Amino acid sequence: MASNNKKKSNSNSKKSMAEMADKHICYEESVQCVESEIDFVDATFTKLRKRQAKTLREDFCGTTNTSCEWIKRRKTNTAISVDLDKEVLAWGKKNKISKLTPDQAKRINIINDNVLTIKTKPVEIILAMNFSYWLLKERQLTIKYFKSIYKSLVKDGIFFLDAYGGYEAFQEMKEKTKNSHCTYIWDQHKYSPVTGIAKNYIHFKFKDGSKMMKAFEYEWRVWTLPELTDMLTEAGFKPTIYWEQADEDGEGNGVFIPETKGEADAGWIAYLVAEK
Repeated sequence: MASNNKKKSNSNSKKSMAEMADKHICYEESVQCVESEIDFVDATFTKLRKRQAKTLREDFCGTTNTSCEWIKRRKTNTAISVDLDKEVLAWGKKNKISKLTPDQAKRINIINDNVLTIKTKPVEIILAMNFSYWLLKERQLTIKYFKSIYKSLVKDGIFFLDAYGGYEAFQEMKEKTKNSHCTYIWDQHKYSPVTGIAKNYIHFKFKDGSKMMKAFEYEWRVWTLPELTDMLTEAGFKPTIYWEQADEDGEGNGVFIPETKGEADAGWIAYLVAEK
């Protein structure tokens, strides 16, 4: 037994950090901050509706990371997590749901289905974050999705989305950001100004020099805020843009407030809060 363990240890020691890394963990550490996201969603709903929400649906949920954060906030909270990818849902069950208490886990309903056609019990909040709905590249298809969301909300429900933009959003470029475990590389690989379709990748580079190339791949429509608010309005919503504020150095500080004009920044992130 000792000999077998030694061989296994030697085999692992030869692997690069990229080979041993889990792309979903790298993604969550580099891209997501579910705590601040749920802070915003929870506080904004409470302010607008004068009550705390209990029911939430997370579309394009991926690893269910955001849903798990919602469940942890209050014992009354429930979540429906929807995604078409069986593999990522299985990862979420193994690595996220399994770490919840039995009571928390039973308050999440994981559904492997298409967000365009799924029918669920009406909820107070629906999320489509991380620009996931941009995978719907056509206007009529996006409006169809927004209309289905409208029907899936309670009478005073709210739909939360995010968006990015600025003149750098239309450039073919790479942006590198270091965190504690790796360097996150956002690769805006190809953009068509005629169709508005972008081909993007996420790569990870590690301290030993190894790389995980094309860990994630996206082909989506880079929608502008006027396009999004027009489509949401056509679907029946009353949308408001929440613009990120800046610190004394001009960097985003994570505080979002309603805005009707915005700033012509090179790159920005905003929330759309669509009230039913």
